[in-house]
Amino acid sequence: MNLIVAVDENWGIGKDNQLLCRISADLKRFRAITTGHVLVLGRKTLESFPNGKPLPNRTHMVLTANKAYPAEGVTLCHSLEELPRALAAYREEEIFVIGGGSVYRQLLPRCKKAYITKIYDTFPADTFFPDLDKDAAWTLTQKGEVQEENGVKFSFDIYEQKG
Repeated sequence: MNLIVAVDENWGIGKDNQLLCRISADLKRFRAITTGHVLVLGRKTLESFPNGKPLPNRTHMVLTANKAYPAEGVTLCHSLEELPRALAAYREEEIFVIGGGSVYRQLLPRCKKAYITKIYDTFPADTFFPDLDKDAAWTLTQKGEVQEENGVKFSFDIYEQKG
C-alpha cells in the first residue's frame, strides 16, 4: 500500500474539508498515479470530490463508521479491521491511501511509499499529515525539482518506509 498527499511547510493538508491550494500540476500527477488503481479514503474525502462522487477509473474503498451511509460506486468499510478483507480481491493491484487526516495516520504504518507534493508555503490548516522528515521510519528517496505555478513553489518528492 502507498499513499499520496500534498502538504505545506507545516505538513498541513486541508482546511474545512478542502485542499489548502489547487495546483494543476499536482492534480494531474494525482490523476496519473492513481488512475486504474484502488483508493482508500475516508467519507469526508469522498464528500469533498465533485458532487461527492467517486473519481473515474478507480476503485474506491471508503472508511466510515456510519453503517447507514449512502454511497454509490464505492465499497464501504466500517472499520480498519474490515479493510484487509475488502482489499483481498485487489492483491495484485496498486493501492493508494488518499486521505483524510485520520485515515492517513491510521494507515501510514501499513504504507511502503509516500508520494508527497511539498508546497513551499504555509496556509491556514485544520488537518495535518505526520511530518515524515521527523519520522525515523521514513526516508526521503527522491527529491523532485522545485517548480512554480501561479506563484506557488512545490516539488514532487517520494519517501519510503525503511526496512
